Amino acid sequence: MLGSQVSRQKSCHHCKSRSAAAPAEASTVHYEKSWLYRHCSSVQQRDRQAQKAGQLFSGLLAMNVVFLGCAFISSMIFNHMAITLAEVWILLSILKVLCLCWIVYYLLGTSRQPHAVLHRDSHAGAIWIRGSVLLFGSCSVLLNAFQIGYSAILIQCKSKVDILFPSIAIIFICTQALFLCRHSKDCIQVQHNFTRCGLMLTIATNLLLWLLAVTDDTIHMEIESQLREVEQRFAGKAPTASCTCPDTTICKVFQKGYILLYPFNTEYRLVCCSMLYVMWKNVGRRISPPHGCPAKPQLRLQGVVLGPLLGAVAVIIGICVFMLYQIQATGSVPSRQVFVMYYSYYIVLLPLMSLGAVIGTIIHALEKRELDTLKNPTRSLDVILLMGAALGQIGMCYFSIVALVATNPMDLLNSLILSYSVLLIFQNITQNVFIIDGLHRQHLTAAAEAKHTGHEGQQAPELRSEEETMASSKQEDTHSSSSKEEEMKEEQICEGYEQRRMSMMELGQEIRKVSISYIHTYSNLTWKRRVLREISFFLVLCNIILWVMPTFGAHPAFENGLEKSFYGYSTWFVIVNFGLPLGVFYRMHSVGGLLEIYATA
Repeated sequence: MLGSQVSRQKSCHHCKSRSAAAPAEASTVHYEKSWLYRHCSSVQQRDRQAQKAGQLFSGLLAMNVVFLGCAFISSMIFNHMAITLAEVWILLSILKVLCLCWIVYYLLGTSRQPHAVLHRDSHAGAIWIRGSVLLFGSCSVLLNAFQIGYSAILIQCKSKVDILFPSIAIIFICTQALFLCRHSKDCIQVQHNFTRCGLMLTIATNLLLWLLAVTDDTIHMEIESQLREVEQRFAGKAPTASCTCPDTTICKVFQKGYILLYPFNTEYRLVCCSMLYVMWKNVGRRISPPHGCPAKPQLRLQGVVLGPLLGAVAVIIGICVFMLYQIQATGSVPSRQVFVMYYSYYIVLLPLMSLGAVIGTIIHALEKRELDTLKNPTRSLDVILLMGAALGQIGMCYFSIVALVATNPMDLLNSLILSYSVLLIFQNITQNVFIIDGLHRQHLTAAAEAKHTGHEGQQAPELRSEEETMASSKQEDTHSSSSKEEEMKEEQICEGYEQRRMSMMELGQEIRKVSISYIHTYSNLTWKRRVLREISFFLVLCNIILWVMPTFGAHPAFENGLEKSFYGYSTWFVIVNFGLPLGVFYRMHSVGGLLEIYATA
């Protein structure tokens, strides 16, 4: 009795808030309504149909906005005389202003209404993805600041839109980052359709900004034309008049900074789209309170040695290779030896990562953990993003394979790039299988272990209380016995006590046997879990270094010149700008999935 009271007093604050909100929720549920389904007899059925209708109409809105923007951007690419880049920027600026109006209204109006947020999705808006929004958002703000400075220096050949567009972009990025960091877990229960349309409009705007960043090579072409102008001067030819950066330090800083931070902008758009999509799925969602306090997995380094050690070695070597490559790339044209060193590092690391992922998948198959079949929009989106982001690197690899096989695959550098492309495809596939399988497994928490130990701990006091009761009854009978009948009863009681004692000893032996077998089973599980943690931690560190290298400037796929000479500058620029941000996003997203596998193994 006392123990149950203590356990109730020690319930966590999260569970108290859940239980306190439960009765209030029952009386404040805002069911969705739609004029299409106003004749439904059941309120719940009308709510479900209205929710589907709202998702359909908001999705159609986003589809039309995306198609309109794609038509503008495609027209700019294929007929830049009819549709200019400035006109595309004006369209996107209008969309940004509309999104800003809705975000401000949500922050100041919708989210502050009574009973607007009754539920919060604990799986949405993880700390690492919110940190990514802040990191990439800060880099995108700095990128737009560099673009403003670059356009201000060349104001004589630039329009005012070149300054206005990045200025609006800075306001939009800061407001959107604040909105996502504060409200990414919301399951909004009021103004359902208006919120869905606002979220879908913001998703469509980010997709169009990502598409424009992939296809817009204005500054890159200006740098190429500037290099050709220098070559013409050395050759003694008269250079053509063009809008080029003057030979000043500040202009070079803006130009180099813009190129260095360019992948962060595309990365920021992809992360924002994923978070906004989860918010869109959670509009009107009602989450049932869990039974008791959910045990949150913790990141502990107990018993993990080999994975961090090998991962640290891979990170240190990768940093050295990256620094040598950057020194060569920034000083002059990278030499052939630098490319050989860069691709050789990948050729050594990728098979180790693939082997670890295959071993982890086999251990998942050997484990007796059930699959988690509960509805989870965040996990479903994680799977879609892993599969979709991997297509960026896989697509680039296949383009490289075709170009290298068609030219000269027997050359040393070409054979290294060919091996790198094949190994990268295999590594992406094996790692995706390992992460997706791990995310769908039920978590091994300490609750199951505590339940077993608690069950044994409850049995032992029961045995002791029975023994104490029998002993006290024996003492009372000896004090009260004064006749032969009482002595006979005492003997019978003693015999019954001995029999019960023997049965209790046998029961104790059985419990010990079960405990020994459980310890053996648990030790086997611990071995499997230890290997899973070693592999997960190793893959986390490897994906971090493979994220750092292309993010902060190492782009050998564009700088080696092999694929660029085969496909042409503009075509290969679009391929790289499409695949490289997806590859960076894949590495970052893989780190989040691997950390979850590590924490729940």
